[in-house]
Amino acid sequence: MGIQDIIEGKKQWRAHKARVKALPPDYQIVYKEMEKYFFKVGPIDLPDGPLLPGIVDFFEEGVASGKGVLELIGNDVAAFSDDLIKDSRTYADAYQESITGEPGTAGK
Repeated sequence: MGIQDIIEGKKQWRAHKARVKALPPDYQIVYKEMEKYFFKVGPIDLPDGPLLPGIVDFFEEGVASGKGVLELIGNDVAAFSDDLIKDSRTYADAYQESITGEPGTAGK
C-alpha cells in the first residue's frame, strides 16, 4: 500500500464520518454502537467493505422517510448487527482456522 492509497483511504474515512455526523442524534448513537461492535467482532472486510457505508445509506433513507432509527432496525440493535454479519468471515474465524487447520470451525 502506497502513500497515495493511505491518503485516499483517510479522505474516504473522513467523508464517511462526516455523513455519520450529519445524521440525527439517535441515529448517530446507534451507528456508533454498531461500529464499535463491528470493530470488536471483526468482519475481515470491514475496513474496505460495503458494510459501514451501507448502514449509513440505510440510515439516511430512514431519515428521509421520517422514521426513527428503532423503527428501521427494531429494538434489538445487537440482533440487527449480528444479522448483518452472520455470513461474514471474522478474525475469530481466521484465528480458529489457523489453530485447527480446518475452515469454518470457529464457534464449534
